[in-house]
Amino acid sequence: MESRKCIERLERKGIRVTSIRILVMEALMRASRTMSLADLEMELETVDKSSIFRTLELFEEHHVVHAIDDGSGSVKYELCEGGDECSIADMHTHFYCEECHRTFCLKEISVPQVELPEGFHANSINYIVKGICPECSAK
Repeated sequence: MESRKCIERLERKGIRVTSIRILVMEALMRASRTMSLADLEMELETVDKSSIFRTLELFEEHHVVHAIDDGSGSVKYELCEGGDECSIADMHTHFYCEECHRTFCLKEISVPQVELPEGFHANSINYIVKGICPECSAK
């Protein structure tokens, strides 16, 4: 069932379906948090790093995923929730745990709307809150 959803989504976005693209999409769908290239490489042991990276670039270009720069030095990726575009209205807050270095999606907290001066046009917003996650706080 999951593979079928992946294939349909890739076809809807105009992306040629390959086994590697399905594997990357499935891993992102299963994830309960954002994933870095290294996370995906560990999850998909049989797929080489360059293939995963190229797939993520393609997915980002076609608005299948959006990238999150949480300040850790490692870009994280997350599937876009919306239909055809990852719009600013779809963006949500992310939380970076300074203890375990995981980035969590806080989908119920929208990013604040920013009133830009005339002539400026935003393409994305990266809203990160940093601190300690509940799991690390409990230790």
